[in-house]
This record gives sequence, C-alpha cells and structure tokens, in this order.
Amino acid sequence: MTQSPSRDPLLQPFQLKHLTFKNRLMSTAHEPAYSEDGLPKERYRLYHEEKAKGGIALTMTAGSALVSRDSPAAFGNLHAYRDEIVPWLAELTDACHAHDCKVMIQLTHLGRRTGWNKADWLPVLSASPVREAAHRAFPKEAEEWDIERIVADYASAAQRCQAAGLDGIEFEAYGHLMDAFWSPATNRRDDAFGGSLDNRLRFTWRVIDAVRASVGPDFVVGIRMVADEDSQAGLSRSEGVEIARRLAGSGQIDFLNIVRGRIDTDAALTGVIPITGMRSAPHLDFAGEVREATQIPMFHAARIADVATARHAVAAGKLDMVGMTRPHMADPHIARKVANGLEHRVRPCVGATYCLDRIYEGGEALCIHNAATGREATMPHVIARTEGVPRRVVVVGAGPAGLEAARVAAERGHVVSVLEASGKAGGQLNLATQLPRRRELAGIVDWRLAELEHLGVPIRYDCWAEPSDVLELQPDVVVIATGGLPQSPPLEEGADLVVSSWDILSGAAKPAGSVLLYDDNGGHQGMSAAEAIANAGVTLELLSPERFFAPEMGGMNHVPYMRAFHEAGVRITINTRLIAVRRNGNRLVATLASDYAPGWRDEREVNQIVVEHGTMPNDELYFALKPRSRNWGEVDHAALIGGGRLCPERNPEGRFDLFRIGDAIASRNIHAAIYDGLRYALRV
Repeated sequence: MTQSPSRDPLLQPFQLKHLTFKNRLMSTAHEPAYSEDGLPKERYRLYHEEKAKGGIALTMTAGSALVSRDSPAAFGNLHAYRDEIVPWLAELTDACHAHDCKVMIQLTHLGRRTGWNKADWLPVLSASPVREAAHRAFPKEAEEWDIERIVADYASAAQRCQAAGLDGIEFEAYGHLMDAFWSPATNRRDDAFGGSLDNRLRFTWRVIDAVRASVGPDFVVGIRMVADEDSQAGLSRSEGVEIARRLAGSGQIDFLNIVRGRIDTDAALTGVIPITGMRSAPHLDFAGEVREATQIPMFHAARIADVATARHAVAAGKLDMVGMTRPHMADPHIARKVANGLEHRVRPCVGATYCLDRIYEGGEALCIHNAATGREATMPHVIARTEGVPRRVVVVGAGPAGLEAARVAAERGHVVSVLEASGKAGGQLNLATQLPRRRELAGIVDWRLAELEHLGVPIRYDCWAEPSDVLELQPDVVVIATGGLPQSPPLEEGADLVVSSWDILSGAAKPAGSVLLYDDNGGHQGMSAAEAIANAGVTLELLSPERFFAPEMGGMNHVPYMRAFHEAGVRITINTRLIAVRRNGNRLVATLASDYAPGWRDEREVNQIVVEHGTMPNDELYFALKPRSRNWGEVDHAALIGGGRLCPERNPEGRFDLFRIGDAIASRNIHAAIYDGLRYALRV
C-alpha cells in the first residue's frame, strides 16, 4: 500500500554529520563508462544530473575513481589522480546541488582487478601475487615503497574531491587493493601487513589517517566494504563484522556501505549483484545486522529493485540510505514519482543487467528498456508535448518497439492506435519469459501497457493488419513494428528438417531424445532455448561457430545458463558450423564443418536439431504501404540522430509518413527496439 508522502519512511530526511539528505534514496557508486579521457564531462554530468532532477537525495559517482597511475581503468574509470578532474567534478556537483542532491565519489586502487596491458603498461599489484580470474593479470606483491606511494595517492585524490565541492568520499574495499590485504585468500604475506587481523588492517589505517590529515575531520568519509566474502578461503563473517566494528569505532569513518560476497569471477559477481531470476535483496538482512553491531549510518545496495523493499529497509531499521542503483537507470525519477503519489508509474528495473554486462564487455552502461539513460543530451526522460498539430499515428505491432513508439507518440499529444496480430502484447518477449527465471522481463511490456492505458491509447488485438486496416484509420503517420520471423542458417540441405529456438520456447516443438542446438546468433535466444531443452531432461549438445559461445551476451547473464548446462550435463562445442542435415531412418544426421580446417568434416546423429539464426523482417505490410506513403519509406538518418524532419517528402500524392522500427528493419535486441521506438516517435 502506498504511504502518504508525509509519513513515508523513504521520504524522511537523514542527517549525516553536517549533511541533510532530503530522503533515503541513493544511487551507489558505479562506473557507467561515460567518461572521456578519464574525466566526467558532459555525458557523465547529465546522467547524474537527471537523477538529481528526479528527486534522489544522494548520487555516488565513479565505480571507482582511480587514485594511482598503476591502477589503470578497467571499464572507463575516472582518473582521480589528475588535477584536471577537479573542474569537471565541480561542474557535476554544482548541477546536482541545484536540485538539492548531494554528490559523493568512490575512490580506489583497483589492485589486481585490472590488466597490465592498459594505459601506461605498469605492473598490476596486490597484497600478494594471487591472480584474479576475471581480469587474468598476475599481480606483483606490493612492496613498502608501493604502499607509501599509494597511501599518498589516496590523500591527494581526496583533496581533489574536496576541492571540487563534493559532499564526501567513499573508499572501495571489495575485490580491490584495500580489502586484498584483509582477506586470507589474497593476503599471504609474512611481514607487517600479513598474518594477524591487526596487520592486515595496517594498510587501511594508513590510508584513513593520510586522508583525514588531508581533508580534515569535517569532510564526510565512508567505506563500501565486504564484511563476509562467503568463501571458505576468504574473509569470514566474524572477521568482516569485526573490521566493520573497528572502522565504526575509530571515529574516522562516517558511514559503512556493506557488501557480501566476492567479485573475482562472473559466477561470484552475480552473488553480489544478482540478476533477473535471482533472489531480491539477498544481503539486506545482513546489512541490518552489521548496522546493529556497529551503530553507524548504514548504506547498502544489492538488487533492492522496488520501492516497497526499499521502504521496508528503512522502516525496519536495516538501512539509513537505500541504494537503488540499477532501478535509477531504469527510472531516474523514482523519488519524484513516490513523492507525487505516482509510485505505480515507476518504470521497473527487471534485473536484465544489460547495463553491467555491457560495461564488462567493453561498452557503456545502457538500460535494457530505458533508452534515454546515458543519452540525456539527446533523449529525454520526460516526454514533452509537440509544439505542432497533433497527428494520427497508427502503430502496427505491440512488441517492445511498437509499444515504446506508441507511448512516446501519445505522450507528445498525438492520437495513437495500435494494431497487434496476436491476442497478447509483447512480441518476442513472450518467448523470453517462457523461461521461468526470466519472467521478470514481462515488466518491460506490463509497464508500457499500463502507460498506454493511462494515456488512453487503444490496442486492437487479433488483427493481422492488411493495408485496408491501416488506411481506414486515416493515418498521418504509420509505424511498422511487426518484428521478425525466425530464419534458418544457410544449409546445403535439410533446412526443412530443423526446428527453431522459437518452436522450443513456444512449446510448438517438444525436446525429444538427443538434441543438437546450433546457435550462430550468439544472444539470449539460443541460450534460452538451450536451457529449456536442458531442463526437459534430454541429452543436449550446444554447437557454436564462434571462439566462445553466446558472444552477444555478457558474462553476468552467462552465469545462470552455464549453471543449468553443467547441472544437466550439456556438451558444448565451439569453432564448429552446421552445414547440412539429412534423415537416417527416424533420426537426423548433422554434417559439421570448420572455418579453420576447410576439409574437416564430422557428423552427429540425433533425434532433433534446433537452430537459432536471428530473424528476418516481417515486412510484407511495410512494402505494401510503401507506394502510398509520402516518403516512400525513406528516413533521413541525420534528422533521426540530430533532429529535424524525419521523413522527406518523395511522393506528393502520398497520404502518410511511413517508417519501420525494431526487428521489422533487421534482427537486433530489446534495447535496440526500444531505442528505435523512442527516437523515431520523438521525430513525429
């Protein structure tokens, strides 16, 4: 039940030293990889400023900002060791302060969590020469002179942050250098920095003392720390909580931000940052226990994805500030909506973790279903009404692309109608959600349906639209969002003998006996079908022509698939192509080939062959309408990207502008479909 704003625990102010946070919502430190040359320029600033406009009380920048040159950026990290960062941080801070939003930054030395072959090619170092699986570098053991240098770097970086007008800093101590000294798994030293807990904390105390000497007693200094590595060889719960007690009792640390788990492998990382289908707020109770044990202000974030859970965290006394980081990528205006009684209109985070997977694969963070996040310079989060005459817009197709186009066009004040061939909205998302652990993705569709209902947009279901169905609505604009249909890979023979991943996920084809699944698309589609087959208890071999399977899917989403494959005994074969299929009695024989050895051939005899090769545009209606359109379907890409008239007039006798979006153009993904829906509809 929604609380009244005056009594809502989330909307109560919180005092931290001299700082007053206007509510309990924060975005914890994370690196969206929007930096330019290691500096938080316009894109970085606008991303945080949007959350400030949306009413958040605290936005924590960087994840993490680097204090030393020999901590090269792993994924777009800010360079806090450079003086040039100060004016850029100041501009960001001033922009957020204008909306009564506090700004802090997270500082770190990455230690072993980076690569040696980056930036200045300096050696990676850690407490001991223990390799981290995720980044694969072999670190040197930090020497005394390294420690002295890095301590001084922390102090000077903190001074830069203070000079920029930031409200505070936070040390990062999970999976990086500082906590590498804490953990028995990564600290094997026999000197003054190893062995006893006192010794393992020596580096941390040196950093804290140096930073306090540089910024003074009043500047806010906290720490985001692991208090239990949840590993037999790692930092135990008892030692982790003891470290938290000592830090809290020192008088030098103003808040704790608690983490539980390890981040040194993809599998471990999903325990710290769960993805869709995994437990909600798994470490919230633990953070509350540490708060009770330390009696210090407590911050925490780990899949607190909805307002109700965040409210409970504060009301139950588990947290003082609630980190809703991925949710604010989905909707940076959560606080404003809660305060205005619009909690039901918050765009939900569905846990897809497209954001983090893109970062770890070398891209920038993008929300799977908010295409404005990270594009604030060109894409609005709040859609303004058109300054022109409202137009009649017909959208054909109610998948993600069509629903987004309809929503945006309606927000702009146009008169919108939607035609959908099936009896249910969602398009290919309805296949994705057939896998039980991915059902949360339905929120992408459900939120848009609720918004369209609020906007009064009708959807006509079970309408396989013909040109006459569209024309009778007398449209000014027609948006073709009819998606695509599954296609087979190019085969020398036997294309009629295979079934598609769609057939498996929809239930049209049941896994039987032994199955070969050939995936040369490399995304969730083939992997979801493979998991469904594995769950059916049949024998499965997953075949990919790539150097590694599912290259279009990031490492965090890789984890649950791989878990299911190991548990079901799935055989995985890479670097191998399916080139032909033939019958052998009531079984099928697959002929396999290699890109690397042209004369090599192999065969598999199985009961069923499943293929995933993306989609072909379902474009029959588009081409039927094209001759009647004003623009003959042409789109001005410069106008699409930079503004202006989207559809040039090529046919004076045409009655409407026509364009297509999403998979109706070419096989892509959910984010691409929604981005199309947003940016095309903005130009109507």
